[in-house]
Amino acid sequence: MSAQPLRVLYCIGINQNFFDLPSDGIGVGDVWQAFVSMMDQLKALPGVTFIGDLDDDAHMVGPSDGWPWTCYILADVDTQETVKAACNLFRTTPVGESEAKLWKFAKIEARIGRALTVREDVTLPTENSR
Repeated sequence: MSAQPLRVLYCIGINQNFFDLPSDGIGVGDVWQAFVSMMDQLKALPGVTFIGDLDDDAHMVGPSDGWPWTCYILADVDTQETVKAACNLFRTTPVGESEAKLWKFAKIEARIGRALTVREDVTLPTENSR
């Protein structure tokens, strides 16, 4: 990983298809299993350092198509290509024995920034100048 990794907040929303389960032979457990698989794959991607996650399903009821999101994953990531590969897991992770992929039940957006630190171009006042 480079010296200055990208700080990435993956914002995940659960959509109405999840709340309409069971359907087409897919149950809630199948989606949860796929979600756990996606998270394991994301954490295992080369260039990803997993920092933490947050699930807000206790304080949010129903689908989320934008802020506030249902859950979040925070990670340091080496490149934008790796960020894209992580998002792509929603397109490729199968759900149960069906043809469905995880993106049928959830969406993901990535916010890319940096760790919250004083930028190099900012000069802090010295103790004597206050």
